[in-house]
Amino acid sequence: MTAAPVFDQKFRDQLDSLFLWRRDVRHFRRDPVPENVLDHMLALTCVTPSVGLSQPWRFIRVDAPTRRAAVKAEFAERNAEALAAQSESDSAAYARLKLAGLDEAPHHIAVFCDPDPAQGRGLGRMTMPETVQWSAVMAIHSFWLAAQSHNIGLGWVSILDPEHMRLLLDVPPEWRFMAYLCVGYPEEEHNTPELERRGWEQRASERHHWIIR
Repeated sequence: MTAAPVFDQKFRDQLDSLFLWRRDVRHFRRDPVPENVLDHMLALTCVTPSVGLSQPWRFIRVDAPTRRAAVKAEFAERNAEALAAQSESDSAAYARLKLAGLDEAPHHIAVFCDPDPAQGRGLGRMTMPETVQWSAVMAIHSFWLAAQSHNIGLGWVSILDPEHMRLLLDVPPEWRFMAYLCVGYPEEEHNTPELERRGWEQRASERHHWIIR
């Protein structure tokens, strides 16, 4: 049996930095991430805890130019709808939040969830089947942290229609679309979210999130 590691204060300080510097990146350099680094990120992701050890996440590399172009067209259509739905006071600010990852990021990764995987044999999801999707979201977060540990940026594109994405990427009909990730080295790094830097929203204090009963 392998002995459990002892995490000291130096490690905890570095872990704090990893969390604080993990950002939703919108602008990327075009040079690709080495394949062995991408493989290492996915390997770390696959040790993410999941309900019943079901590992329901499905990561798809989107490399084909035709599929990338289709995803970009889908985003453009949904983004126009989102802009039209904004109030007059917010529409100008929304329009300035340019998401360039679909053009610049060297790697595109779609994440789906198998809602009823054979693996895990149904353990832990009879009364809360949504825990399967939550497990997939945890895997995305693990992938995000693994990327940041290599100084690699990740941008989560959410302005996409899930059913259209399933058809565009030709996946099984029961799979549920969770995320479209742009991955690559960021143009610049910040420890403050871009939405905060641009005045879209401010982060709430830690005390705001404590609820005591």
